[in-house]
Amino acid sequence: MSRESVPVCPREVASASAAASTLPEPPRRTQESRTGTRALGLPMEKSAASTEPQGPRPVLGRDSVQVPDDQDFRSFRSECEAEEGWNLTYSKAGVSVWVQAVEMDRTLHKIKCRMECRDVPAETLYDVLHDIEYRKKWDSNVIETFDIARLTVNADVGYYSWRCPKPLKNRDVITLRSWLPMGTDYIIMNYSVKHPKYPPRKDLVRAVSIQTGYLIQSTGPKSCVITYLAQVDPKGSLPKWVVNKSSQFLAPKAMKKMYKACVKYPEWKQKHQPHFKPWLHPEQSPLPSLALSELSVQHADSLENIDESAVTESREERLGGAGGEGSDDDTSLT
Repeated sequence: MSRESVPVCPREVASASAAASTLPEPPRRTQESRTGTRALGLPMEKSAASTEPQGPRPVLGRDSVQVPDDQDFRSFRSECEAEEGWNLTYSKAGVSVWVQAVEMDRTLHKIKCRMECRDVPAETLYDVLHDIEYRKKWDSNVIETFDIARLTVNADVGYYSWRCPKPLKNRDVITLRSWLPMGTDYIIMNYSVKHPKYPPRKDLVRAVSIQTGYLIQSTGPKSCVITYLAQVDPKGSLPKWVVNKSSQFLAPKAMKKMYKACVKYPEWKQKHQPHFKPWLHPEQSPLPSLALSELSVQHADSLENIDESAVTESREERLGGAGGEGSDDDTSLT
């Protein structure tokens, strides 16, 4: 299964300011959730496989690792649909981008991207965000991504690292992802955790996903709208050009690239294990089980802070090079 890019994601965590060029990969929900209440916004039946206590939406300051519950998913949906306090920075060809500075810390920014997908069913987009093998084909910003362990039928933990705009240092995250199909709509979201076997690496900056995810809303049999919402601490003071470039160029470019990947996915999937979709059929998952007690919340203040505020944009970036932007070459999707 794909890690939230972005995210995004699906771990795919695209830093809200440092690397909106990548849409983190989302969390995933399984077929079991479809047997509960499917109406949008209504509680779904609790998973019998989840014996861990449920809790409020993952936010900065949380003290224990918990799998999101129905209220958390409703809260995330409300945040995706909210308009107050958001500043529109880009709107063109069916793609819109908003940014919001977090009052308690002006170095933290939220970014929200929305895209209309007129030729892509919601379920196809959901599959694309989950399919980790396919993500390696279309997400040119990914350095490494893999699933680590299964927590419940609709939650797992995984690793994602991505390229940032040059000459910034590249980032990585460990996140807990969860997912929920709601009738014809879907939510995937994640937040950062610590895993004892995957400490921060010396060659990467460990970022923190405070909350990142996707809301996919069906608008017809062959159309949908996707909203990507990210609040990420990139662990560093970033130059203004990064924030501006993320919202004005990198985020829209990443959304459009994801759309192209969705159009090509059905044909690609037919040639690559067409019936293997563990995000829909949890019995297919090869992941080992892991107890929530093995994880702890990744607080931003426990990580090294990197000051990159004085870093200037590389000539390659100014001229539209690959670093942090990705290529438009679609030949890898065949």
